[in-house]
Amino acid sequence: MESACTPSVAVTPGGVRRVVSRLAEVVAEAGTLEAEFGGAVFGRQAAGAERVAAFLDPLLAHEACEVFLSLLVDGRHRVFALAEVSRGTLTSSLVHPREVFGPALRHGACAVLVAHNHPSGEPEPSREDLDVTRRLLDAGTLLGVPLLDHLILGANGAYVSLRTRLPFG
Repeated sequence: MESACTPSVAVTPGGVRRVVSRLAEVVAEAGTLEAEFGGAVFGRQAAGAERVAAFLDPLLAHEACEVFLSLLVDGRHRVFALAEVSRGTLTSSLVHPREVFGPALRHGACAVLVAHNHPSGEPEPSREDLDVTRRLLDAGTLLGVPLLDHLILGANGAYVSLRTRLPFG
């Protein structure tokens, strides 16, 4: 029997086959994702943490383990793709800058936003959350693909934007 954190395969309405697994890249075309999720963010500016959190909450709210996502944005900060970077355990997920920035570089993103859920429902960042955000900030600066924000989603629409807690350049 599959656990909630077991890799799975999904086919989107547009026919794009996605393999969802730990550290497996998931990038779908903006049109497919726009149809699948109602265009809540895709093709629009990622103008503010609240809008992005509202888009991601239904995708992550029922996950039994931590899922770390990267949203790729163009020069006008319009989201054009979503990548699942990591699927972890109940309390952690393995995140390395190469998994976050690899899809961004391959698909020509100008910047990235990252987000993950806390299955406990409490969005307060852990020390590991702060450490990984600092590493991603450094890597993004080095690569010329800045990290715009790191959102942590909890229960009932609660979220924390690490942009308000750490020095984002």
